[in-house]
Amino acid sequence: MAEVDFVKLMKNQDKIRNIAIAAHIDHGKTTFSDNLLAGAGMLSEETAGKQRALDFHEDEASRGITIDSASVSMFHNVKGDDYLINLIDTPGHVDFGGDVTRAMRAVDGCIILTCAVEGVMPQTETVVRQALKELVKPVLFINKVDRLIKEVKLTPEAMQEKFVKIIDHVNELIENIAPEEYKQKWKVSVQDGSVAFGSAFHNWGLSFPYMREKGITFKDVIDAYEGDNWKELAKKAPIHEVVLNMSVDHHPSPLDAQKYRIPKIWHGDLDSKVGKDLLSCNPKGDPVFVPIKIVVDKHAGEVAAGRLFSGTLKQGDDVYMNLGKRRTRIQQVSVYKGAQRTVVDEVSAGNIVGVVGLKDVFAGETVSKEEMEPFEAIKHLFDPVVTKSIEATKAADLPKLIEVLKQIAKEDPSIKITINEQTGESLMSGMGELHLEIIENRIKSEKGLPVKTSPPIVVYRETVGKGSDASEGRSPNKHNSFYIKVEPLEDNIYEAIKEGTLPEGRVKKKSQVVSEALSSLGWSGDQIRDVRDIYKGNMFLDETRGEVHIGEVIEMVLDAFEMVMDQGPLAREPCTKMKVSLVDIRLHEDAIHRGPAQVYPAVREAIKKAMNNANPGLLEPIQIHLIEMPDTFLGAVTKLVGSKRGQMLNVSQDGTNAEMEAKIPVAEMIGWSNDLRSATEGRGTSSIRDQLFERLPTSLQADIIKKIRDRKGLSENQ
Repeated sequence: MAEVDFVKLMKNQDKIRNIAIAAHIDHGKTTFSDNLLAGAGMLSEETAGKQRALDFHEDEASRGITIDSASVSMFHNVKGDDYLINLIDTPGHVDFGGDVTRAMRAVDGCIILTCAVEGVMPQTETVVRQALKELVKPVLFINKVDRLIKEVKLTPEAMQEKFVKIIDHVNELIENIAPEEYKQKWKVSVQDGSVAFGSAFHNWGLSFPYMREKGITFKDVIDAYEGDNWKELAKKAPIHEVVLNMSVDHHPSPLDAQKYRIPKIWHGDLDSKVGKDLLSCNPKGDPVFVPIKIVVDKHAGEVAAGRLFSGTLKQGDDVYMNLGKRRTRIQQVSVYKGAQRTVVDEVSAGNIVGVVGLKDVFAGETVSKEEMEPFEAIKHLFDPVVTKSIEATKAADLPKLIEVLKQIAKEDPSIKITINEQTGESLMSGMGELHLEIIENRIKSEKGLPVKTSPPIVVYRETVGKGSDASEGRSPNKHNSFYIKVEPLEDNIYEAIKEGTLPEGRVKKKSQVVSEALSSLGWSGDQIRDVRDIYKGNMFLDETRGEVHIGEVIEMVLDAFEMVMDQGPLAREPCTKMKVSLVDIRLHEDAIHRGPAQVYPAVREAIKKAMNNANPGLLEPIQIHLIEMPDTFLGAVTKLVGSKRGQMLNVSQDGTNAEMEAKIPVAEMIGWSNDLRSATEGRGTSSIRDQLFERLPTSLQADIIKKIRDRKGLSENQ
């Protein structure tokens, strides 16, 4: 396709569709996207479905799973009109859910893929939730229909029943999760063509409008398989045509989507110039780019792939990174074709593009011409809860390891890296054992660095069980005092922070979003005015009145509050679900006596004292798993869950298959997949449905705190 067409289409915003494919692991996403590429003339049809063109990493090919999301742009012609479709293929394994969340920031529509045999799985529910949270409109593709015919041998009527069950399940999810005004509007339906079905492996797809137009029936599909003639079917109803038609018809263009998505994901002033440019996706406005993925290219260095929400970017443009707080210059702009990046002269609003030259950029940054209110942080559904310490096997490799870890943290922001440059020990936290194992293998194979890692460590959270009285923290020079009390944060407020309706960050005066969210949760105007910071599930309030110098020290007080929330007093674990209130202060008249060296220690001391008087305790991460197995293994699995301090929540049986929902502490999940395999002779599978934190049983608390402190080298009285 000539580059002129590309550039022309990129500027034709109502003919652009930005979409992602999201599904449960092994439901066939990568094969599906291969076929879309082949249909758009970007892969040979013979290799489509086997090439896995969007799985570039060796470990993706060897494990047969997608680990990284991959971007690609392709063309599609509908009734004589050319459309540019920017597609992101996302991972299905729960350990890589962070990639799905980030992809959703860049797209306006998503294709939810489900397996016709297995139906809607826990991870399908998770990706639907991630899409709706970012106001990304779903359509549904039911894959692997060939298995219903060949393996399950269903009649056309039974197949339709199966489809109806899957469609109802997806619509029930949309009704439960979508914001009020989209609950009905975004439901998928066979009649309007927002549902399609087919087989990605055999390269055919059908939707109701397409069947009507081409005169194809369910019976034709079954006949094609009975006569072993599915290749004919693939010619009559090529999957790419059906799916991309569905996307063009049912997914919004950036022009339409940004009108309702921007107010949800950007909390700046919508009446300002930049606000209007964002709402209208104005290519002539101020450029605003949000990277969702950083890939390191051997030749170009760091490439930030992301969505350009407004304006136009070209090589040599001077831009500002709002979270990194620094200026930088763009060296190159490009678009995607599978694994290939094609460098172009300029890129315009509404597209998914690659940008080179944003030094030390990370996913979720807001890149603009002038300083502006950044986009809302990309919130992941699950926090990293399993940690390993990692070190280079040779001391001489330490600088290289630090470099590689910084790179890894950028490429996969759901991995949290803490580097101790003095001791050479670094900590790597991820979603689960597999997540960390994959990263470790990549460091060894792709980055060529021999490393050794510790057994997995679980990250706890610190919190308080009751309210405290005000505790005094005095500055080292004894001239300043801060009086602070702490109490548990109300459940509904904590949930609102977790869900993102109450955005995290320091609260600007008159923040509309925070005021509306808190008043809908029953807070009074006076209380709302006191809120200064919402940080990692905690809240800071300034309840002082009439203090002349408070404005000069409040930012330092908030810095100190965030330091304690990152490392609590019990075991230097992160704190959560706490409300910290500054009730009074005594400050020295002279500014020179109340600098950071005085304020930080005083505030930290006051918060820690208050926490120690408020029944402090540890919360441990708990995962809710859905375990599937043949019913003969129910007893063995029940025993296994019990041996891991787990709790059975519910069991259901369907024919000879059984499903168990169980709540298991992450600390006991180490080695879980092997244990489950041996308990079920390799026939049990488990997937995570939810993650929460619960108070650690009192009998285990002292012992675990001691172990964490010993591991961190903290002395008894620190």
